[in-house]
Amino acid sequence: MSYLDRDPFGIYRDRDEQGPGPRLMGADTLVGEDVYNRQEEDLGDIKEIMLDMQTGQIAYAVLSFGGWLGMGDKLFAVPWQSLQLDTVNKRFLLDVSKEQLRNAPGFDKDRWPDMASSEFSSQVHSFYGTQEALPGQRTSSGSVMGQSTSSLQSGSGYSQGSSVGSESGNLSGDKTGRNY
Repeated sequence: MSYLDRDPFGIYRDRDEQGPGPRLMGADTLVGEDVYNRQEEDLGDIKEIMLDMQTGQIAYAVLSFGGWLGMGDKLFAVPWQSLQLDTVNKRFLLDVSKEQLRNAPGFDKDRWPDMASSEFSSQVHSFYGTQEALPGQRTSSGSVMGQSTSSLQSGSGYSQGSSVGSESGNLSGDKTGRNY
C-alpha cells in the first residue's frame, strides 16, 4: 500500500505538477511505507516517524527489517535525510545493502532506546554518514533540512567515506529549492 492509498483526507489530489512529488506530506500516510535499496531489495517498512520537538525537524524514521509477519523483526532508527522518496514506485529508498542494515545499530520492538540521547544520535548518524540537524544550522550541502538542490528529492546526504556510501538522501525539493 502506498502513501496515495493512505490518503483519507485527499492531501495529494491537488498535486503541484512542478515537482516530482507532493510538496507536503502527512506523517500518517508515510507510516507503513515500503523501503527498498538501489538493488531493488525490500528492506522493510516505516513503523514510526520520530519528531525532534526542539528543532521542529523529523529526526528518524523507524524501519522494521527482518522477521516474518512482524515476528522477529528488528527496528532501526534511520536518519530522515538518509531516505529518498521514490515517487515513481511510491516507496522510500535507502542506500544500504541488506548486509549493511543487519550490522546497523538497531533495537528490539519491546525495548526502544533513548533516541534523544547524544550517544544514540552520534552512533546512528555515524553509521549512516549524516549529521544531526540543529536549529539554524545548515547541512553539509549548504541547505536547511527539507530543502535541496536535487530533482530526486535529495539533500544533505551521506558524507564522503561513509560506511554506507556517498549518495545524498533527503525528502526535499527540486533544483529550485522548493520542497516536495
